[in-house]
Amino acid sequence: MVLILHTMELEITNHPEEGRFEGKIDGKTAVVEYMDRPDKIVFTHTEVPVGLEGKGVGSAMAKHVLDYAREINKRVLPLCPFIKAYIQRHPEYKNNLVAGF
Repeated sequence: MVLILHTMELEITNHPEEGRFEGKIDGKTAVVEYMDRPDKIVFTHTEVPVGLEGKGVGSAMAKHVLDYAREINKRVLPLCPFIKAYIQRHPEYKNNLVAGF
């Protein structure tokens, strides 16, 4: 998937063998790491390269991975503080959380 952010193209690809989504932009790579489980997807870490912080890259990645979890009908366990904060700011994703989280 390719998204346009402030005239920059963000190309997001899933690398399930590595347990990570990669977002390529301006020759740099942002990542969201995850563990795929039978009943849920656990997001463990998000990293945006220096110089791209504050430009919406992390939020675009978070939205993409949460939409992906919905598409494959998996609950979300956001161990990553960034993904957890994104869900708190976007309550439309709260119904997809693992029960009790």
